[in-house]
Amino acid sequence: MSAGTVSTTRMILEIRGKSKLDCELKRHLSPKTVGIIMRSLPLDGNAHFMGQNIVYFETKVNSGIERQKKEFKKGDIAFTPAGSSICLFVSDVVTSKPLTPIGKILTNVDALKDVTSGDVISLYLG
Repeated sequence: MSAGTVSTTRMILEIRGKSKLDCELKRHLSPKTVGIIMRSLPLDGNAHFMGQNIVYFETKVNSGIERQKKEFKKGDIAFTPAGSSICLFVSDVVTSKPLTPIGKILTNVDALKDVTSGDVISLYLG
């Protein structure tokens, strides 16, 4: 585990060529899903959008829905089994389908506003 606690792991979320954001995955939010993601690192994929408030990238992570919720705050990180995608919240959102909460962006959340479709997003240990 990287710096943090047993339950929290510090990570880097990189928008390639644009910015790096500090974030953390929180095992207590969804232990099974966060464990699978940790074993799958590093992850990267092209940026896509769900409306204007959610940036996501597809992964090869295979996990079902866990400790689902529909309300997310700006900077939250979630996983959706549909497309095996990691979702990043640009602003507060109530989603139509439940997602699995997995963590939080700690710095520079507003950099997500500069993401364009096709940008490469990477998640790795910091």
